[in-house]
Amino acid sequence: MKPTILIAVLALATSAVAQKTASVNDTARFLAGLAGTGPPEQLAKSGVWQSHATAIDQAWAKKERQQIGPIRSWMSANAGSAWRSSAPCYYMFSGPDALYANTFFPNANTYILAGLEPVGQIGDLTKISPEALRGELAALRGSLSTILSFHYFITKDMRTGLGAGQINGTLPILYVFLARMGNTILNTEYVSSPAQGVKITFSRGGGKQTLYYFKTDLSGGGSKFLSWSAGHGPGNGLLKAASYLMHGDGFSGVRNFLLSNCRTIVQDDSGIPLRGFGKGWKVNCYGRYVKHTDTFGKYDQPDLAAVYTNNPPSELGFAFGYHWNKASGILMLATKN
Repeated sequence: MKPTILIAVLALATSAVAQKTASVNDTARFLAGLAGTGPPEQLAKSGVWQSHATAIDQAWAKKERQQIGPIRSWMSANAGSAWRSSAPCYYMFSGPDALYANTFFPNANTYILAGLEPVGQIGDLTKISPEALRGELAALRGSLSTILSFHYFITKDMRTGLGAGQINGTLPILYVFLARMGNTILNTEYVSSPAQGVKITFSRGGGKQTLYYFKTDLSGGGSKFLSWSAGHGPGNGLLKAASYLMHGDGFSGVRNFLLSNCRTIVQDDSGIPLRGFGKGWKVNCYGRYVKHTDTFGKYDQPDLAAVYTNNPPSELGFAFGYHWNKASGILMLATKN
């Protein structure tokens, strides 16, 4: 189809649905490249959206095979009680990574995610011009590319991809992950306390679950955000690609929060240092410990290296941590006695 004809078709589709507003679930499914029944359905007939859906389908199939499936199997076999738990999931330094929160702890009643990225917004899809829609969807795929290809966000890439436009910030990424994980989004609302954030209510064939994402600086000691989080009760923690921030005193508040409020913490070596788990914690190590030689080289942990040297565990079976190869995946499962 010629570009001019394609634009005309998109314009007609946009006009046909302009009097209706897409539901949050319709919007999430559209962005995730999944068929829906709401107003974006007409736009989904365009070649622009179909190319978008095909690209995400292909990336997601690979993600299911290399990460989601293996992690679910691993958690079921090695951390079954935490994997089945409905306790809150605390995922600090997460950005909009609902994907791994939902994979490691699929039954959590509440997910609390925090990062420095803005919440953002999603404009009315039926009112976005055909020309703009092509660019918006391309930017969304660009922001998702590293976490779908590997297993963590590169913040600068995400900011570049979703820094402007009518589909921006972390919200569209949260929507894509929740929709692709088989959830139905029921409601979304912006919140301003304990920080600027968003609250998403969703379900997956059962009771309602809630996800919060807050844009907040976790440096320093205690904070209003951490006090609010503690009010949700004991939970399970997830730390991944956390830049070794809690290896020093600058992030002592969030480190102490996790140690005080989590029953189980799943992390790579960039989370809480091994020495940070004191009496009352049991830490089991899996995969391989590979020293960093670049930016993170100064965070070498001789005590952790010794654990892997003295009693080498089997391979983890999936990539985790800053190393992209599954043969170099490292995972620490810390359990409070």
